[in-house]
Amino acid sequence: MKLDIVKNKFWFLLLSVLLLLPGIAAMIYSSVTYPTHTPLKVGIDYTGGTTLQYGINSTSPNDKLGDLRVKLQASGIDNPYLQVINVSDDNQKDGLKSIISIRTKFIEEGSKVTDEITSIMTSEYGGAELLQVSSVGATLGSELFKNSLIALSLAILGIIFYLTVRFQFDYALAAILGLVHDVLFILGVFSILGLFWDVQIDGLFITALLTVIGFSVHDTIVVFDRVRENLKYYSKKMSFGEIVNFSIHQTLARSINTSLTTVLTLLALYLFGGVTTRDFVLAMMLGIIIGTYSSIFFCASLVDLWREGAKKKQAA
Repeated sequence: MKLDIVKNKFWFLLLSVLLLLPGIAAMIYSSVTYPTHTPLKVGIDYTGGTTLQYGINSTSPNDKLGDLRVKLQASGIDNPYLQVINVSDDNQKDGLKSIISIRTKFIEEGSKVTDEITSIMTSEYGGAELLQVSSVGATLGSELFKNSLIALSLAILGIIFYLTVRFQFDYALAAILGLVHDVLFILGVFSILGLFWDVQIDGLFITALLTVIGFSVHDTIVVFDRVRENLKYYSKKMSFGEIVNFSIHQTLARSINTSLTTVLTLLALYLFGGVTTRDFVLAMMLGIIIGTYSSIFFCASLVDLWREGAKKKQAA
């Protein structure tokens, strides 16, 4: 038994509303309550911060960073971002085998916070040596945030222009609304995560968002191309809604298989890839899942709703 997507289009549109409303509410609340007045909690990439690099004489596994993060947070270091950089054999000097990078909020020069972090590093890794301290001021962080928003806006405008040229108005509008639907969902989820679990966005999040936008639009184009192709052959035999259903079922297995294999790969990265890339991978997974849903159910329902309304106007 095949699912009649067109017949149940209002339920799918209602589901989209229910998926988006909590995130939109969270973004409005965050914009009002956060000192930065941003809809999401931004990380030190955009607010400014300090990076400390420590050299150690052993190879540090990524799973040990969890214990280090807990100790840093217990000492008052808010949301530290940790990364291990393994030194190649050719570049090893004085027994240095790994570099641990710690990013946190802006630390003033001469502050005791640096000494406290060094003390924790020494207790965790005997002989840890502070190699470098670099800081990004709030002004530069704000500039990076603006540039990220500009890059995201240009990508969305470019896709909107392409869709407008490639498709008829109703197809293009549905694809654009599907794009907005997917972006709002991801932003909303991360706004909720920021409110309840202190999840912050950084440059990697913008990268994930750009990737998801491209993936989502690609899936929608595949569905719409099949609808337009079938219209040439079945427009006299089937209604537009029936053609939409037929086209979706033709592409359904391909869309699900492509998305499923990608999500499984990302799930493995999320579970075993380390803490530093976890939020990036989560954004990718959410984007691919919601993008597949919107291409099949949301965008197709909008096109059929538009054609149905236009048909009723002509009849009237």
